Amino acid sequence: MRRIVFALAFLLTTTLAQAIDPLPFANEAEEQRFQALARELRCLVCQNQNIADSDAGLAKDLRNEVFEMMRAGKSDDEIRQFLVDRYGDFVLYDPPFKAVTLVLWVGPILILIVGFAIARNMMLRGGPHPDLPGPIDDKVDR
Repeated sequence: MRRIVFALAFLLTTTLAQAIDPLPFANEAEEQRFQALARELRCLVCQNQNIADSDAGLAKDLRNEVFEMMRAGKSDDEIRQFLVDRYGDFVLYDPPFKAVTLVLWVGPILILIVGFAIARNMMLRGGPHPDLPGPIDDKVDR
């Protein structure tokens, strides 16, 4: 029984160790730049996670690709543009304002305005609701 528990513990720890992929940063500034850039980029296979937090295989590949581009001397803007050209604006957590992303930026505001207009019209509509009884009459039959 001890061997089984030990084997399971070993398998769990090796799985966790594989999720962490340390990169050989030259200095603290390079690591901070990498972390900031990785937090701006969305993991394409996870739900609402950036590539810094995701342990998906694609996120690991993207982290390695970003690291290699940084080492090659690319600027943050060049790295972002490369990923946008390859995967589209969805890869960015803060997509730019353009015709394609107009719905993302204006959609929530339009939904609120339409919702308030519908609620206002329903409240201001005259007369009681047909399914509800009318106002209580002061005259009561006795």
